Amino acid sequence: MKTKDECLRAIIQQGVLPLFYYNDVDVSMNVIRALYKAGIRVMEFTNRAEGALKVYKEIRKQVADEMPDMFFGAGTIKTVKDAVAFANAGADFFVAPNLLEGVGQLSNGQNKLWIPGCMTPSEIYIAQRNHAVLIKIFPANVLGPGFVSAVKEVFPGQAFIPTGGVEISKENISAWFKSGVVAVGMGSKLVSKEILQNKLYDEVYERATELLMIIKEVRGAIVNERI
Repeated sequence: MKTKDECLRAIIQQGVLPLFYYNDVDVSMNVIRALYKAGIRVMEFTNRAEGALKVYKEIRKQVADEMPDMFFGAGTIKTVKDAVAFANAGADFFVAPNLLEGVGQLSNGQNKLWIPGCMTPSEIYIAQRNHAVLIKIFPANVLGPGFVSAVKEVFPGQAFIPTGGVEISKENISAWFKSGVVAVGMGSKLVSKEILQNKLYDEVYERATELLMIIKEVRGAIVNERI
C-alpha cells in the first residue's frame, strides 16, 4: 500500500497531478501509458459518471500489473460512500471538489492522502483541522494565483494545488508556482475530449512531456531568483 506521505512526496516531486475520466477501458489505458511514457508517476482517474467505479476497477488492475510504481488515485470523491467504494477498488489517494470531513476521517484512518477542494479561508481551516496536508484550490481559474499568495500568509506551511483552468504555458504555470503552490492539477488542458474521442495518444505524450519540461524550468527559475 502506498501511504499518505509517499503519495504527497510523489505529487510534489512531479509538480503536476494529471486527471481525466473516460468510460472506455482500452482508451483510458492507452492514455495512461502515454502519460507514463512521458514520465508521469502520479495521476487521478475521476469518478464523474455512472459506472465510473466499474471502469476504475478494471483500469486499476492493469495499472498495478503494468506500472507498479504508479500512484493511481481516485478523483471527484464527494461522499464517504464514494471513498469506501474506491478504497476497496485500490485507490492510492482521494481527490475531491468539496470539503467533507467524513472523507478526511476515513482517509486518515487508512493512511491515505486526501486532497479536499476548498474555495475560502474557512474551508481551508476546516480542512487543516481534519489533517489535509494538501488542499486543492478549486476552481483555480476563478480564484487565481493571487488568492494562493494571500492565503499562504494566513496558513503558513500548508501545501496547495490549484485545479481547474490551469494552462500548459510557461506564463500560467510560472504564476501559480510563484504564488506558492507545490503542484498544479491538470485535466482537459492535458487530456481533452478530442484526444479521448479520436484516440490521439501521441498528443497526450507530447503535451505531458512539454508540461513536465515547463514545470522543471519554472521551478529552476524560481530557485535561482531566491539565491
